[in-house]
Amino acid sequence: MKNIVLFGPPGAGKGTQAEILKEKYQLVHISTGDVFRYNIKNATELGNLAKSYMDKGHLVPDEVTINMLKAEVEKRPEANGFIFDGFPRTEAQAEALSDLMEEKGTQINGMVALEVADEILVGRLLERGKLSGRADDANEAVIRERIAEYYRKTDILKSYYQKQDHYHGVDGVGSIEEITQRLCEVFDRL
Repeated sequence: MKNIVLFGPPGAGKGTQAEILKEKYQLVHISTGDVFRYNIKNATELGNLAKSYMDKGHLVPDEVTINMLKAEVEKRPEANGFIFDGFPRTEAQAEALSDLMEEKGTQINGMVALEVADEILVGRLLERGKLSGRADDANEAVIRERIAEYYRKTDILKSYYQKQDHYHGVDGVGSIEEITQRLCEVFDRL
């Protein structure tokens, strides 16, 4: 079983690459953002709570996110492995994910991080906002706060996975195909 944390700031291309990689490696892609958006669209209790944080560019609290992801993993007992996109975002979430994988008799094989400069991220997200209509991608101030929040709270996971020799940085700039090739070179070694 191969379990990968696909990591990077908002706009790095995690969702795009995860869709390609899940097919190539026959893994289940679990995107925290997609799960939140589904719940927000359907105005569930979790969705309304998540929206209150996301509208400010802040992260949803660990406990809510951990329980939601655990439920997603539990739905797929037949999986060959997972690509976690947007999770974990804190050390507590990383530890909870490690514990969950241990319960399943497996582990996280690595964190693969897409590395992209901030100004490129802002441009990508503003463009995505125009195309998708996502409110969180239409406001540059909210985008910059999301990126700042990423660095304040989630970039520490780089150190967490480096200590385990599980961190793999990948240049996230170039064509989709070029980035996929770089990611596959790392995935094949994990």
